[in-house]
Amino acid sequence: MKTIVVGYDDTEPAKRALKRGAELAEALGAKLVVTSVASVQHGVGLGRTGPLDPTDTPEMHSEELKSAAAMLQELGVEAEYVRAIGEPAETIVELADQREANMIIIGARDLGVVQRMIGQRVSTVVTRQAHSDVLIVH
Repeated sequence: MKTIVVGYDDTEPAKRALKRGAELAEALGAKLVVTSVASVQHGVGLGRTGPLDPTDTPEMHSEELKSAAAMLQELGVEAEYVRAIGEPAETIVELADQREANMIIIGARDLGVVQRMIGQRVSTVVTRQAHSDVLIVH
């Protein structure tokens, strides 16, 4: 195993995923790549189509990555940190493809009824689209 990509958003499931990624990277001698993805808002109606703006500020994602770096530093694990903008699941898969990752690790979290109805479950989309193994940490 050469490269592991971890999707991180500073939630408890993401922290567990990061810890698991650190353990696996250390045990397998793999490179760890941690990403925080700012979701984009989509325009609807009146000629508005496609992505508009990130729903979160880039600074927020920089802070999330700083939190991840502090956690990994305590564990003595080095990583590459990538802040990105896009659809989280698709962006994580794209990054994994670019880095030729052998594994993607993400945390599973409970979503509200509306989020489940409109299909905003990152873990489901990553699992369907990934070209590498996916580990979903609960």
